[in-house]
Amino acid sequence: MFDLDIAGGSKAYCDDIRGRLKEFGIEITELSTHLQGQLVAVHPVYDEQFDGFAPPSVRGRPQERQAWATGQLVNAAKASMHLGLKAHATFSGALAWPFLYPWPQRPSGLVEEAFAELSRRWLPILNAFDEAGVDVCYELHPGEDLHDGVTFERFLEGVGGHKRANILYDPSHFVLQALDYLSFIDIYHQRIRAFHVKDAEFNPTGRSGVYGGYQAWLDRPGRFRSLGDGQVNFRAIFSKLAQYDFDGWAVLEWECALKHPQDGAREGAQFIRDHIIRVTDRAFDDFADAGTDRQANRRLLGLAGGEAGR
Repeated sequence: MFDLDIAGGSKAYCDDIRGRLKEFGIEITELSTHLQGQLVAVHPVYDEQFDGFAPPSVRGRPQERQAWATGQLVNAAKASMHLGLKAHATFSGALAWPFLYPWPQRPSGLVEEAFAELSRRWLPILNAFDEAGVDVCYELHPGEDLHDGVTFERFLEGVGGHKRANILYDPSHFVLQALDYLSFIDIYHQRIRAFHVKDAEFNPTGRSGVYGGYQAWLDRPGRFRSLGDGQVNFRAIFSKLAQYDFDGWAVLEWECALKHPQDGAREGAQFIRDHIIRVTDRAFDDFADAGTDRQANRRLLGLAGGEAGR
């Protein structure tokens, strides 16, 4: 459907794709390299499971697999530029994830070393995206070393505050972590450059909580839901993003253990349309539109007889 290797080297190929999509009223929001991004950093315990994300030629060869993934990201940067895109969605990969819970106790410096290596691997990729004028938007996600605000800050420090290191905001993953997803926008809005509209719910019981007890998605206390069926307060989210002048796409992402995906897509598209805020161009109480009258303001302050410079 889309050859990333060709797209990275051929603007004509990308123009052709855009033209054919335009005939059907379709526009590309961003490219995604979640699987390739995952392979930039893989702890050996996950080698066999994540090998399936790579072509057969590099399976069982972690260093070659990493090099392939890095090349894919560089191609994605160029392809995004050719397509005229501003943001790119990906995962960070993970070296420290098996040590998430501090038991057995983590040796001193382990986490710092993991993030130093993660930053080293991503820095040339971020530079490639900078050359292309495209933001890398990490989906903060369980299973990734970048899974919340604190881990994103660790990484951002490691890459020297790189301007292309940004966030794909997906509140569903924060619900499952019991993280304040509205406060997150207040803190990190300057780095939020992509937005997945995905719903979730967290219903802990006396038998199972945030870790889920190794249960299937249907039985977990925290589970993803079709848009509008979960607990995420999207009215508040869209309001905050409008407040901070977010100008990216609102991208429907569907995952649900219950509802059929076609129903989720149909309902979700309408849900997003109903939540988009057309930002006002004037204050609601500026009904007089009187402009600024400095002398009138000074009279109201009791300064009419004084000198303006004092």
